[in-house]
Amino acid sequence: MPIISSFYGIDIMMFYDDHNPPHFHAKYGDYKALIDINKARVLSGKLPSAQLKMVLAWAVIHKEELLEDWRLAELMEGLSKIEPLR
Repeated sequence: MPIISSFYGIDIMMFYDDHNPPHFHAKYGDYKALIDINKARVLSGKLPSAQLKMVLAWAVIHKEELLEDWRLAELMEGLSKIEPLR
């Protein structure tokens, strides 16, 4: 699963040919969550509150880039790195 961004100890990843709805995986230590790209909400899993707020804000900022990576993943093509949260 390629890491498409990383910030403040959080890795953002996307699987190739994954199930709908379009989403990404966020990992922080032992915590993991699936985040819906279109709705910027947790589909499953859990992150600490501070990290979740950062991930959701980042997802809103980079929605179009995330959707493009989702499209590329469906086509089994290389994913683009996305600017981390600063």
